[in-house]
Amino acid sequence: MGVTAGAVWGRAEQQDFRSRVRGTLLGAAVGDALGAPVDALPLEEIRETYGAEGVVDLAPAYGRRGAVSHLTQLTLFSVDGLIRAQVRRDTGAWHPPTDLHRAYLRWAATQRDWGPDERRKDDGWLAREEWLYARRDPARSLLLGFGDDIMGTLDAPKSPGEAGPEAAARSAPFGLLVGWEPQLVVQLAVECAAQTHGHPVAYLAAGAYAAIVHGLARGESLDAAVQQTLALVAARPGHQPVSDALQHALGAVRQGMPTPARVEELIGAGTAEGLLAAAVYCALVSEDVRHGLCLAVNHDGPSAAAGALTGGLLGALHGETALPPAWLAELEGRPTLLELADDFAMEMTQGPALHGPAGSSPGWLARYPRG
Repeated sequence: MGVTAGAVWGRAEQQDFRSRVRGTLLGAAVGDALGAPVDALPLEEIRETYGAEGVVDLAPAYGRRGAVSHLTQLTLFSVDGLIRAQVRRDTGAWHPPTDLHRAYLRWAATQRDWGPDERRKDDGWLAREEWLYARRDPARSLLLGFGDDIMGTLDAPKSPGEAGPEAAARSAPFGLLVGWEPQLVVQLAVECAAQTHGHPVAYLAAGAYAAIVHGLARGESLDAAVQQTLALVAARPGHQPVSDALQHALGAVRQGMPTPARVEELIGAGTAEGLLAAAVYCALVSEDVRHGLCLAVNHDGPSAAAGALTGGLLGALHGETALPPAWLAELEGRPTLLELADDFAMEMTQGPALHGPAGSSPGWLARYPRG
């Protein structure tokens, strides 16, 4: 797996990229936090609890307002794995799916252990964040996929029948590899999704989502990013349900005012391609980030996943400053999200200055060990 030559990074380009990285990670987390309290509740019950418009502000989940689910936890470890893969390139070891798998196993340890284990010297800083050791209803497919050291692959995926949206919901960071060709971004996201979700609908939806984020992070419009993604996905076996879902989302935009019923129709059975379609639709018709996220979470389906996927798109499209500040103020783990986002942006734009032939930063390698 190779990459293109790195982009030319002037100061303005670096600042724009960092804003989109922050926007993507914070947006996905805010969407997750908005949807978590109403995840899988019937719309009628949501309205009874929160009023006629449904949930329009952060509400308590897991004992606090602004709490995130396992979807945000895993997205953070996706970023950690991608930084570690870049750092390990200097050693000649270049297989990003393996680095991502190791990162996801570090997440799995947070679901088993009481807290960070200081004896594990290769954990880096993220796995020592105590708030990540809260168990937030992880899907069974995730616990099974990362329940041992064997890595699922496209030839031998974990849970071959698993078609849920969880793999797609951790895949936004792959789209932030703006120096990579889009087809390589899709390939990496697909390979990493197969570590827990072996159904083609699930891993191709993850690849498609990463490709759309990739287009947005490069400054394209959402419509253009979706059209390019359709062309990329069309070359892959089993793509038809994902392609049809994306086309359905584009068509739904022209069918009048957005409603929860239209979002539910796109979500369908709650499998990955339906959640991807709903997220694209909500992002396309949104008046602003708040409107798009409220539309994404008020329905009968998986609200946390829909919110996370929609938030990632809107954050990549508009950057961090478009996100509702009152929601960010209460968002669980915001310092960690920002620190990781800035580290990712710095690695992608200035990696050679942090580790390379001219020397390495000991502080950086302590944060992201090569082991």
